[in-house]
Amino acid sequence: MKVKCIKAVNIDLTLGQIYDVIKIEDRFGRDYYRIVDDSGEDYVYGASCFEIVEP
Repeated sequence: MKVKCIKAVNIDLTLGQIYDVIKIEDRFGRDYYRIVDDSGEDYVYGASCFEIVEP
C-alpha cells in the first residue's frame, strides 16, 4: 500500500511525500502504519498522518 503524508509529525516525514506501508499495526484500538521514513529506518506512525493513494 502507498500513502501520502498529510501531517508531518516529526522531521523524518515530508509533507506530501509518498511512502510504502510495510505493515499495518493495531495499537490501542487504532491503526498505525510501519513505514521507512526519511531517516531510512522503519518506524510506526498513526494512520491519521497519511492519506491512502494506492491500496
